[in-house]
Amino acid sequence: MDTPVTTFNESPDDPFAVRRAACGVLDDRGRIVGWSKRAEALLGYRPDEVLGRPAVGFLLDPRDHEFVMDSVAECVRDQGWYGIVPVRHRDGRRMEFGCRTRVVARGEDSPREWFLVAAPAEEVIQWETDRSVLDGLFRRSPIGLSVHAPDLTILRVNRAIARFSEISVEQHRGLRTSDFLIQQDTDTVERQLREVLQTGQSSIFTEQPARLRRDPGRELVVSVSAFRMHDSSGRILGVTQTVEDVTDRYRARRRLALLNEASARIGTTLDVAKTADELAGVAVPDLADCVSVDLLEPVTRGEEPTQGGVLGPLRRTAVRSILSDTAEVMYPLGHTIHVPPETMQARCLAERRPILDAHMEGANTWLTMDPDRAERALALGIHSLMVVPLVARGLVLGLISMWRSRRLEPFEEDDLTLAEEFASRAAVCIDNARRYTQEHEAALTLQHSLLPHEVPGHPAVEVAHRYLPADATTGVGGDWFDVIPLSGLRVALVVGDVVGHGIHAAATMGRLRTAVHTLANLDLTPDEVLSNLDDLVDRLAAEQEPTDERSPQVVGATCLYAVYDPVSRHCALARAGHPPPAVVTPDGRVHLLDIPAGPPLGLGGLPFEAAELQLAEGSLLALYTDGLIRGRKRDVDESLADLSGALAAPARSLEDTCRAVEVALLHDRPTDDVADDVALLIARTRVLAAEQVATWELRVEPTAAARARALVASQLAQWGLDEMAFTTELIVSELVTNAYRYGGGPITLRLIRDGHLICEVSDTGSTSPHLRRARSTDEGGRGLFLVAQLTERWGTRYTRDGKTIWTEQPV
Repeated sequence: MDTPVTTFNESPDDPFAVRRAACGVLDDRGRIVGWSKRAEALLGYRPDEVLGRPAVGFLLDPRDHEFVMDSVAECVRDQGWYGIVPVRHRDGRRMEFGCRTRVVARGEDSPREWFLVAAPAEEVIQWETDRSVLDGLFRRSPIGLSVHAPDLTILRVNRAIARFSEISVEQHRGLRTSDFLIQQDTDTVERQLREVLQTGQSSIFTEQPARLRRDPGRELVVSVSAFRMHDSSGRILGVTQTVEDVTDRYRARRRLALLNEASARIGTTLDVAKTADELAGVAVPDLADCVSVDLLEPVTRGEEPTQGGVLGPLRRTAVRSILSDTAEVMYPLGHTIHVPPETMQARCLAERRPILDAHMEGANTWLTMDPDRAERALALGIHSLMVVPLVARGLVLGLISMWRSRRLEPFEEDDLTLAEEFASRAAVCIDNARRYTQEHEAALTLQHSLLPHEVPGHPAVEVAHRYLPADATTGVGGDWFDVIPLSGLRVALVVGDVVGHGIHAAATMGRLRTAVHTLANLDLTPDEVLSNLDDLVDRLAAEQEPTDERSPQVVGATCLYAVYDPVSRHCALARAGHPPPAVVTPDGRVHLLDIPAGPPLGLGGLPFEAAELQLAEGSLLALYTDGLIRGRKRDVDESLADLSGALAAPARSLEDTCRAVEVALLHDRPTDDVADDVALLIARTRVLAAEQVATWELRVEPTAAARARALVASQLAQWGLDEMAFTTELIVSELVTNAYRYGGGPITLRLIRDGHLICEVSDTGSTSPHLRRARSTDEGGRGLFLVAQLTERWGTRYTRDGKTIWTEQPV
């Protein structure tokens, strides 16, 4: 097979190319025997003017004679010469030319001739400069340079590439990139080179991994630029690429990016566990293959951790890993970890400094914490460990542990510095979350102590309720509701709203709620309760400093107070600047009660009026605060219409009714500062059966007590409560006797049987009975003392027509 002949064209930039250079031939005596057209063009002498003449005679300026003769002597000695020589132009100008001279011998006996090639000196100097640069790129440049043939085999590399690959420059010829880079990175490099060869578009500063086959675990990143090579005719000769090791710069940039990411991702919430998980999520997989965050147990509860001495146990709070078998070797979330004092983790916590174990040299101490799990972890290839404490405000909160397994290079000091920065930022966020949790728990404890946890069942009503504070994060607000048992199986239903929301409003609400309970126990009418509450709000406002930012002045509150009697179905209501309640009749009709609005609490001096009505059994009474009907996207009339629609739905449980009201009115509730607290209380009325109540009217006469005892004994016998007859007769006898002596007629006696046996004696007098300690010589004064000893509770309530003294005995 014939071997194809490869031809090359002269470079258009070569000053000694035949087409660009002046050529001449001198005989052994220095006479010109050859003269090219290019020489004629550059120096102006025609061939007939120079052939046969000595070159020194007319081509040299006399001032340059000595220098030229020294060069001629050097040329004769060395059989050639290369340098800059001054020459005189035909017009007399002095010109400098770069000249190459070589001896030409026709035969052993033939005289020597000298072949000269010359070009303007500035062109030759530029050419030599370019050649020096090219030589520097291959011999002295710190940036790698490799030249590839069209099939991507290596034609030539410089010494920087040889140092990188640890293969000599000569040995690279004919190799491919895959001979010293791992296949994955080779594919990346060759894909780029092929693209440059095919398109002719150069690639500039492309960063890519370049891990060596002899050390695949070492991370190397290079910046590569490549361009296609052509000869003077445009034929593709191959591709050349420059390679610069930018591993340190890449790592620094990656660490900076990780820090920026950590700033954005860590601390997005005020939740301790979530913040710990965000810390672990930032570190995996860019810094570590596996990360665990362990916090001191008090920190996870929002408490301040104890410091000094031996720190308490840790609780596993977050785990992130790229290893599929992590669950088998890592403690699960929530696990309590007791750290032995000789371990790296214990040292880290005690000394408050990070510890790097790049090659697991301290594995023995690490294994002591849980040898079985640690052995399995080492079997997974874990080979490098960092432990960094979480410290904020001088408090040790816990620690973060980082492992490497799949990434073969160990942790280094720069990684430890980065982990310290992560831990420092995360510790501040965790501490803020811890302190918020502590304050949040305190606020919730306050709120829970102020509001009823569970409304107890009551024979008068069935109730359901909702409470939604404006600030859902703290869970505290100024609205409240209450269901307060009263004497005679009556019940008080209360809904109130302190102006504002937050913990200050909640504290004021607690004081008002306590006051309402106290006033309710006095069996005052609704309007009297509100009048006394109005005075209290006025006093509270006077007590507070208006300029005290920590305790904003209370400027008012609203309240709705209702009392329902299941025996008479009578309901009395009064409101102080509060939205009117809604009543739903058993047949589903809804109407808002027309109750005198009354002024808000705290204005002082203005009267409150009560309204009274009869409620059929099974009626719904809905009490609510204005946060329910004053949404940002609706007016009050629309809200009231939606409320009526939700309440009028077909018969269902009260919980379903509460949910329906929530859906109808709170689906577009704002979540910002525009929101208001919401309290909702829905009660379904009950009526006590007639056979559970017995009522008699007694004449005011000396035999009234005896008559009362007989009636009570007979009624208790019918109810099967004979064992309570003796005690009840004593109680009734004393109460009726007091009514006969100190009250006015007529006297009404009523017995109510439910969970308790209730005895009520009413008269038209207004004298308040009270206990007193009778002396041994007194003939009376022991009756009420006896009543108090025989009953569970007793008291007095006043009506428009007089008073009622009541007692309760457990059945």
